[in-house]
Amino acid sequence: MSRDHLQSAERSAPAGASPSSVEAPFLELLARGASADAYEQPVLLARAEGRAAEWIVALEQAKLLALRVRSELEGRRRREAELSALFETAHDLAGLRDLDAVLQAIVQRARSLLGTDVAYLSLNDPARGDTYMRVTEGSVAARFQQLRLGMGEGLGGLVAQTARPYVTDDYFKDGRFQHTLAIDAGVRDEGLVAILGVPLMLGHHVIGVLFAADRRARVFEREQIALLGSFAALAAAALDTANLLTETRSALADLERANEIIRDRSAVIERASDVHDRLAELVLRGGGVHDVAAAVSEVLDGTVEFADAGAAPAGAVEVSRAEGHAVRHDDDWIAAVAAGGELLGALVLRGHPGLDPVDQRTLERAAMVTSLLLLARRSAAEAEQRVRGELLDDLLDARDRDPRLLRERASRLDADLDATHVVLAARLDAAPADADQQAAARRRLWSAASHLAATRHGLAAARDGGTVLLLPLEAGDTATALARRTARHLGTAVHEAVTVGASAPVEDLAAHPDAVAAAYDEGLRCLDALRKLGRSGDGAAAEDFGFLGLLLAGDRDIAGFVGRTIGQVVAYDERRGTDLLRTLDAYFACGMSPARTKDELHVHVNTVAQRLERVGRLLGDDWQSPARALEIQLALRLHRLSAPAQR
Repeated sequence: MSRDHLQSAERSAPAGASPSSVEAPFLELLARGASADAYEQPVLLARAEGRAAEWIVALEQAKLLALRVRSELEGRRRREAELSALFETAHDLAGLRDLDAVLQAIVQRARSLLGTDVAYLSLNDPARGDTYMRVTEGSVAARFQQLRLGMGEGLGGLVAQTARPYVTDDYFKDGRFQHTLAIDAGVRDEGLVAILGVPLMLGHHVIGVLFAADRRARVFEREQIALLGSFAALAAAALDTANLLTETRSALADLERANEIIRDRSAVIERASDVHDRLAELVLRGGGVHDVAAAVSEVLDGTVEFADAGAAPAGAVEVSRAEGHAVRHDDDWIAAVAAGGELLGALVLRGHPGLDPVDQRTLERAAMVTSLLLLARRSAAEAEQRVRGELLDDLLDARDRDPRLLRERASRLDADLDATHVVLAARLDAAPADADQQAAARRRLWSAASHLAATRHGLAAARDGGTVLLLPLEAGDTATALARRTARHLGTAVHEAVTVGASAPVEDLAAHPDAVAAAYDEGLRCLDALRKLGRSGDGAAAEDFGFLGLLLAGDRDIAGFVGRTIGQVVAYDERRGTDLLRTLDAYFACGMSPARTKDELHVHVNTVAQRLERVGRLLGDDWQSPARALEIQLALRLHRLSAPAQR
């Protein structure tokens, strides 16, 4: 933004200007996609011109908000670019005509999305017993482009031997794989330092390796490794499809006498092409996994269903996942749906034992498209969960106190900060064996809590080694009931005991965001009390702990405690003009002796007995048990202390 533009915007805004005039420079920066450094310019110009301190503070706040929006937009653009590239590659594969062009496109897109200097693909040559470079992108060294490697040599040899991705931060300092003069010379000519390699799998065989490399030290993130793995799967599918087309053409040339068989095969291939077109259309218009199953069911003339990982036959799913092909299970066919080594589910073709090889490939392609759709849906869900968590973090930390802005952010997430809410602190009770298992368990708890918050129009965030939820309280519901339901729901979702402590209901959160932090502290105290009382896996609020609730509650609800404990006796005395409260006071003061109580009150012992019988009917038969008697005595004392203030 130019200095003249900024001065013009600021001159039009008087003292105490609205947020929109302060935000205008940053909105313009967002609109034209400016770099992050450019967002400092409006603040620097305002300071140079001696603007008021309030204006500078407002600009700083607007700058931070704009940078957060820019970061979120950049993340979404990156994810959209990744998914678009995968979908485009899948579409190329569906209409495969030139294998070299498809492989070149895969390598180009992998290099672009991972932001590496070089990307290349090598294939095994069984006839010569070595590996050769098939496609390179970004390479400048002729010797590197013409490398032929012996089996098991270099980083690619390690990937081929283990059938797993490998990454090195510094190739020449890495001793995990076999270095050779030829390979090292080629890598040195190219100037490569950091290299990531993922296997190209056909069944359980490694047929080649897809690489991404940089000429500087670099750490590859897990998402980048998974993305390159997806491209490798598409490259392997392209090779598999090309081999299938070659086999088909050979069969047509060599088996001219089998015209009927050829016609049948042609019909099957036509069906495969049809389903590929349908799947590509589904991907482009944002269809779901059940739409894919319905399309394949129609083409294969059978019933295809998507099953979660735990609902499909485990043995068949593992074989399909390992081999990369659909496998037969009794009269059904199973195709694993996986991505980046993670099992997402399976496509099951019911009651179709006789399946043509091309139809089998069709089922496998459908499983691949299903995995892409699931990854896209997960990416969108995770983005929404992060946004919900950021809003709750802001409420807990009270960083953003603008009620209008808080309400707008909540409204975009289908949440209403003007409704009555309860803050719940949730923790897992089981102690994981190691740090990785503990982190995985916490991620499962956060995911389950985020899903619950989204369906209940609330918020959830990871906090202090557990999860905090902000859920609306329905009319007629209680904080205790909500805490117990939440503990059961989360425990069922993560298959472990989850303890939940709840705050008292809180209101008007947009105007008083600091109330959320206080309520969270109260929920944590209830959570600790549940654990100390041996009630792990349960849910409760401060009101469930009797007089201990006075210590747990953030607002020390003395009147509520007195009302819950002896409220019926107080009301009875007020309605009937009786003296039950004074009788209770004297009864406890006299060591719970009716004889001494009648002397203290100057009444007959039968009168004392009748009054105590009435107290028992009002408070319950266990009112003289040690725990109840202690609570009643404390309530009587608090009632006496509060009585003068009530008159």
